[in-house]
Amino acid sequence: MSENKTIVRWHRPSVSRSRGCVVWFTGLSGSGKSTVANRVDELLAERQVSAFVLDGDNVRHGLNASPEILSRNHSEEFANRFGLTFAPLDREENIRRIACVGELFATAGLIALTAFVSPYRRDRELARQVISGQGAADDFIEVFVDTPLEVCEQRDPKGLYKKARAGEIKNFTGIDDPYEPPLKPEIHLAGGSQSIDELAAAVISYLQQRGKLTA
Repeated sequence: MSENKTIVRWHRPSVSRSRGCVVWFTGLSGSGKSTVANRVDELLAERQVSAFVLDGDNVRHGLNASPEILSRNHSEEFANRFGLTFAPLDREENIRRIACVGELFATAGLIALTAFVSPYRRDRELARQVISGQGAADDFIEVFVDTPLEVCEQRDPKGLYKKARAGEIKNFTGIDDPYEPPLKPEIHLAGGSQSIDELAAAVISYLQQRGKLTA
């Protein structure tokens, strides 16, 4: 046996994950993913339901930090190896890591609310496999926040679309990088025509129907 071979074994938790799941919000930048996810989190807190929002920007400050951020405390070699940019392969790894973290939350019986552009169908399907692999098939709930590109550009809360149009940002989803909308999401939200409270209420209603919440 090679000395470098890693031997790991999955340890099944003793706490039931019956109500644990991952609610995966996907959509363009500015679609309202994080806003809706945080509103759902507030509604769950009112019900004394344990949940946590995994936000795309927040995660890229630490767990999935860029090479530039990592280089502040690590060598250039380390930063380049483990840091993530927005290139396609790095996006894939970004989603893989979040899927694994979300699965850990679900295993603990918690509701993880992930808000990521996650533009590629293949990456989202792999995330579904990771999360459903250890639990029930319905533990991955894909939520498509379907907000038209022109609405997202009008909002442009971070000024990213303006920079992308000016060529200052490369590989920006919706401008010079594609977004592949879900074909059969569990929840389809009309992000450009409904209020945040209406969108969040639709998610809560779905969780109740799936037995993840009591009425």
